Amino acid sequence: MTEVTKTLCPYCGVGCGLEVSPPAQPGKATHRDGQGNPIWRVRGDKAHPSSQGMVCVKGATIAESLDKNRLHYPMVRDSLDQKFRRVSWDEAFDLITKRIQAVRFTQGPEAICMYGSGQFQTEDYYIAQKLLKGCLGSNNFDANSRLCMSSAVAGYIQSFGADGPPCCYEDLELTDCAFLIGTNTAECHPIVFNRLEKYHKRNRKVKMIVVDPRRTPTAEAADLHLAIRPGTDIDLLNGIAHLLMRWNYIDVGFIDDCTSNFPAYAEVICHYSPEIVADRCGIDIKDLETAARYWGESQRVLSLWSMGVNQSSEGTAKVRTIINLHLMTGQIGKPGAGPFSLTGQPNAMGGREAGGLAHLLPGYRLVKNPQHRAEVEEFWGLKRGQISPNPGLTAWDMITGLEDGTVGLLWIAATNPAVSMPDLERTKAALMRSPFTIYQDAYYPTETATYAHVLLPAAQWSEKTGVMTNSERTVTLCPAFRRPPGEAKADWEIFAEVGRRLGFVGEFAFANSAEVYAEFVKLTRDRPCDMTGLSHEQLRSQGPTQWPHPAEEMGRTGDGEINFTPPPHHKSPNTQSSKRLYTNLRFHTPDGRARFGAYHSRGLAEPPDPDYPFVLTTGRLYGHWHTLTRTGRIEKTRQMHPEPFIEIHPRDAARLEITDNQLVEVRSRRSKTFFPAKITKAIAPGTVFVPMHWGALWADNAEANALTHPESCPDSLQPELKACAVQLIPVTAELTVNAKVSIAAKI
Repeated sequence: MTEVTKTLCPYCGVGCGLEVSPPAQPGKATHRDGQGNPIWRVRGDKAHPSSQGMVCVKGATIAESLDKNRLHYPMVRDSLDQKFRRVSWDEAFDLITKRIQAVRFTQGPEAICMYGSGQFQTEDYYIAQKLLKGCLGSNNFDANSRLCMSSAVAGYIQSFGADGPPCCYEDLELTDCAFLIGTNTAECHPIVFNRLEKYHKRNRKVKMIVVDPRRTPTAEAADLHLAIRPGTDIDLLNGIAHLLMRWNYIDVGFIDDCTSNFPAYAEVICHYSPEIVADRCGIDIKDLETAARYWGESQRVLSLWSMGVNQSSEGTAKVRTIINLHLMTGQIGKPGAGPFSLTGQPNAMGGREAGGLAHLLPGYRLVKNPQHRAEVEEFWGLKRGQISPNPGLTAWDMITGLEDGTVGLLWIAATNPAVSMPDLERTKAALMRSPFTIYQDAYYPTETATYAHVLLPAAQWSEKTGVMTNSERTVTLCPAFRRPPGEAKADWEIFAEVGRRLGFVGEFAFANSAEVYAEFVKLTRDRPCDMTGLSHEQLRSQGPTQWPHPAEEMGRTGDGEINFTPPPHHKSPNTQSSKRLYTNLRFHTPDGRARFGAYHSRGLAEPPDPDYPFVLTTGRLYGHWHTLTRTGRIEKTRQMHPEPFIEIHPRDAARLEITDNQLVEVRSRRSKTFFPAKITKAIAPGTVFVPMHWGALWADNAEANALTHPESCPDSLQPELKACAVQLIPVTAELTVNAKVSIAAKI
């Protein structure tokens, strides 16, 4: 095989197009990894509309991880103190189905849980929903998107009546003012930032505002950097709104015709004068006024946010307060403008479309909505009432369910909660109590494998065919171009086989992933995320395509199709193919109006105090991804970031007599960790930063989430992973030197 395969990068939500070539080509040297395996050649796809040929270091080196430390065969053990033994797939499936049935008929379906991942392809997500929520009657499917984007989902639904970022990447190069809050885009979504930065440099009148307690590479490029205190985001946003109102930078016609609840919002923002806001946020009044003037004087304002907003006990309120600024100034539904959440994972958007959170159903439906449940039950051929009306357990609820014994079976796939969950020592203790844990992943070892009774080898990117949807709603087909190693199977195939062995043969009679996708898109008919015009074949021939993309014959019904009643307002939101949503300024609410959300700032769930005087914040580094499961096995990215660290402002370091590179003990109310100090003015005084990537396999006692707490947003149920209170204790020089060995990567 010498042909090039067009696919999608499997890292962040930017969704960069890649071209992959076979490792051996005539007349060219074959690159090999450290184990002697030939490495596939990867480059950016210039034809992909989202990335235009650009690729970051993670995408460029992705192929180097394909044959590193792979899980090849199913393995089982009776208890966690035993070693794994290899078994056949038949034995593994038999064991799993027997345990599911035992739990189902003793504790009930609500004791069965699955924790999935934004690494899934849409087909994986969809089959998991059909198995859990449909056939088994358990809504206990949640994904690591709960830790990532669930606040954005809740904010969009509450403000607009439906999920879905209304903007597109073209807006990056059309805006007058880019407002970035809670996002280090340069490192976490680098190709998005490359597009924005190039445009910003070419157009001196275009303004960029960055809100972040750290002076990140993103903030370095800004016209205005607002280094606010952690937890004061809503104070800042309401303060900007106060000035926009005072200076009459509002769109009265849009507010009157297209929105509701503005009076309640106006009453809230009147309490956020510049003096109060500047004092709470720790910024100058002049900088606050400059930010408001940039926004108010711009014809096209684009806001971008990510984990710094979402991972908060006020996550949904923050998202809605960002959206409020767009609504009060009419900055939505037009080129270069709108509230744009940057998705964390490659197919977190696809998971939202397929119903991949505990409160969702496929096609942007909600578990609590009786009509939505009835539509899905009818489509799946289930009896009325088969889908539970109660949202399932969230990721953290599953942990507490293990603690109290209400969870009888936990199935984890394509994610690593033994590193990524909050309050990590408590999480690990709960995983130790699990009666039966299935862990399905491509790599071994991982930290979570320590807590599994069954290991299932999963095919990953490059080894299975399916689709992914990126942050701008662009759907890309990702074809398989190599065979899975050993006996690894696609995630959807594993779920479907378990379904068939449980007796649901007709429900999972799929020959390939194209058939799975063809069934799924029928459930999107006349929904906000209508993709009935898409198929594997269409995506293969026409390339990446944005939704909404309805079939040409709208409203046609037939075998396996549903005719839905549109919302009852007089003018429906645009459901035809469009780069942007809400271009006709009608929304998915009953009255067609977007809703203002009126929120006062509550601050951090765990603010600093005399015992724990610093706020710890966490985040990603440019070269690494999540819990190092891939990037830790790639030499180039591992060398870029060889060890974890803690950023401390020089003023704080001097007061505590901490020197650069000295080991620091970091304590929270839950645990303690150790990091070498990085003394830098890039972090605000009183705040410290730690990267979240390193787990127990890669460094000793350097797990950021051992420190974090599980307090979450009441609407999105997303934990506040971005902030907790800590104290810092310098470690003696002798211990610092001795600790260097244990901090280095261990695999």
